[in-house]
Amino acid sequence: MESGRPQLDKNKLSLLKSIVEEIPPELELASIEFEGPFITIYVRNRKALAEHMTLAQNIAKKVRKRIIIRVTSDMRLKPHEAKAKIIELAPEAGIDPNSMFFDEALGEVWVKALRPGYLGGKVRAAILAETGWRVVAQRISPLESKTLREVTNLILKQASYRLEFLRKLGERIHRDVVVKNNYVRVTALGGFKEVGRSAILVETRESKVLLDFGINIGALGDPNKAYPIVDLDSLRLDELDAVIVTHAHLDHAGLVPLLYKYGYRGPTYVTEPTRELMAIMIKDLIDVVRRSGRYLPFSEKDLATTLIHTITISYDEVTDVAPDIKVTMYNAGHILGSAIVHLHIGPGLYNIVYTGDFKYADTRLLPKSHTVFPRVEALIMEGTYGATLQEERQKAEQRLVEIANRVVERKGVMLIPVFSVGRGQEVLLVLNEAIKEKKLPEVPIYVEGLINEVTAIHLQYPEYLNKRIRDLILEGENPFIGDSVRLIEGEMARPDIVEDRPCIIIATNGMLNGGPAVDYFRLIASDPRSALVFVGYQAEGTLGRRIKDGAREVPIVVEGKVEVLNIQLEVHSIEGFSGHSDQRELISYVKSISPKPKKIILNHGEPNALQALYTLLKSSKEIRQFATSIYIPSNLDSLNLTSQ
Repeated sequence: MESGRPQLDKNKLSLLKSIVEEIPPELELASIEFEGPFITIYVRNRKALAEHMTLAQNIAKKVRKRIIIRVTSDMRLKPHEAKAKIIELAPEAGIDPNSMFFDEALGEVWVKALRPGYLGGKVRAAILAETGWRVVAQRISPLESKTLREVTNLILKQASYRLEFLRKLGERIHRDVVVKNNYVRVTALGGFKEVGRSAILVETRESKVLLDFGINIGALGDPNKAYPIVDLDSLRLDELDAVIVTHAHLDHAGLVPLLYKYGYRGPTYVTEPTRELMAIMIKDLIDVVRRSGRYLPFSEKDLATTLIHTITISYDEVTDVAPDIKVTMYNAGHILGSAIVHLHIGPGLYNIVYTGDFKYADTRLLPKSHTVFPRVEALIMEGTYGATLQEERQKAEQRLVEIANRVVERKGVMLIPVFSVGRGQEVLLVLNEAIKEKKLPEVPIYVEGLINEVTAIHLQYPEYLNKRIRDLILEGENPFIGDSVRLIEGEMARPDIVEDRPCIIIATNGMLNGGPAVDYFRLIASDPRSALVFVGYQAEGTLGRRIKDGAREVPIVVEGKVEVLNIQLEVHSIEGFSGHSDQRELISYVKSISPKPKKIILNHGEPNALQALYTLLKSSKEIRQFATSIYIPSNLDSLNLTSQ
C-alpha cells in the first residue's frame, strides 16, 4: 500500500491545481479545503467576488465536484454589521431581524424571511461579497416548526465540531481510488419479502454505503424481526462510508441513531425536509416506547448525534459520498422530501436506482415520481402493492366525503388514524375543500398528534410540493388549516372532544399501534353511529391490520391493564390515499423509466405481493426486451451486480 501513496498525492494535487488555475488572483486565495462532499475555496478579498458571481459553478463544471466559496473569518463583517447590510441588500425578502443566526465556524448566516426566494441568486452573491457571510435562507410560515428551530440550534451549537467532522469526511470522500478492477454487490439486510426495517448494503472494493436503516414498529420487542440484520463481517461501522435515507418514515429511517450509539461517525445524507421529519418521527418513537414501557436500543442523545452528522442534499444535485460513488436524489412522490436514490459507481462502472417508497401518480400534495436518469443498470423497486389495484384518487376522496356526511348526519364521530407525514396533510386538504365547496357541513375537524408539527414543515418547504399547493403557500395562504380545523396541542380532554358531536378527528398513529388515535378509538369503538376510516397501509402485527382484517374484539393496554374492546362502529379502508404505487403504477414505472435497467430487484412487500408483481413483469413482452434478470431476494441474500 505504501508504494501507492505518491500516486495518491499526485492525483489529489492534480485536482487542486485544476481549481487554482480558475481562481482570479484578485480574490486572494487563502486555502482550499475538502469539507464533506464539498470542496471549499477560502478567499480574502470578498469585494472582488462581485465580479465573479459564477466562479463556483464554472469550477464545478470543470472538476465535476461540488464547489463552495467562503470568505476567511478575518475578512467578514461583524455579525451586527452584517445583519444591517443583509437587510439593506434584500428589502423585498421580508427578513425578521430577530431571527438571524451566525455560524462563525462555517461563515454562514441563517436568515428567516417571509419571501426567502429573494435571498437567492444575485442577492445571495452580493451579500457574500459585501459581508463575507453565506446566506442560508429559511421561510417564516403561518405554523412555526419547533423541530426546525431545535435542529437549527443544535447545528449552530455544534458548528466547530461540524467543521472538523466535514474536513475529516472530506479527506475520506476525496481519497483516491486504489482498486481499479471493481465490483458492485448489494446485500439485503431488511425489508425483503416483508414491509418494515428497510436496509440495503451496497459494496464496492473501495466503499460501503447503507441505503436506509429502518425499524419494524409492528414487531417491536422481537429483535429478530424489528431490526435489520447487521451481524455481518461485511458491515463494520468504521468501514461504512455513508448512510443514505430515502425518507423519514420509521421503517426506513427509524434505526439510524443506533448506528451512532455504537460508534458510527460518518455522514447520513437526506433531503432537507427529511432531516426535520426524521427528527420528529424518531423523537416521537422514543417518547411512545418510553411511555409504553417497551425497549428501544437508543436514546434522544443518539438522535442528536445523528442530526449533527446529517448532510442535506437537494433534488438533482450530484454529490460525492465516497471516492467511487456519487449520489443524486430525485422526487419519489411518496411523502414530503422523499427521494429516489441514483448511485453512480466508479468511472462509468455501474448505476443503481433505488426507489425507496414511491408514488407514480400525481396527488393533491406531490408530483409523481421521477423516471429519467443519466444511466441505469439495476433498479431496486418497492412492491408493497404489487398484488393490489388501488381505488382512483378522485373516487377515494369522494368516498371519504360520503362517509363523513353519513357520520355527521347521524351525529357520530369519524376517526381517521393517519401517518403524520403525508396522509394527514392530504386528508386535511380534501376535507377543507369539501367544506369550502359545501359538499360537507362545517363540522369541527380536530387534529392531534404530530400532524401539526409536520404540517409546519410542509409550509416551510413548499418547493417540494405540487404546483397548486406550492403557489398557495407562496401567496401567503395556509391550505391545510381551514376555519373548521381545531389544532389540539394543549391538555384538552379527549373525552370532551368525542362528546362534541358530530365531529371529525384526525390523529396519529396511522396503524393504531400508539399515539392519540388509540385513545380516541377506545372512546368510540362501541358506538355504531361512529366510523373508523383507514387511509394508509396497515402492516402485519399492528392493531390497525387486525381490525381491517375483520377482528371485532381486540385487546388494548390501558394504564397497564388489558381491556378488550367490542367494536361496533363502522370500519372503512380507503386504499386510494396510499403514498405507494399500486400494481398498475409499478408496472407503468418500469415501462417508463429511462434508460432501461437490465436487472430489477423487488423489495418492500409481503411475499404474495412481490410474487404477483414478479409474474406480471416476467409476462410483459415489453419489459422482457430490456430486463434480462428479475429477482425477489430474501433478507441476507447478496447479489454481485457486475458479475456476468
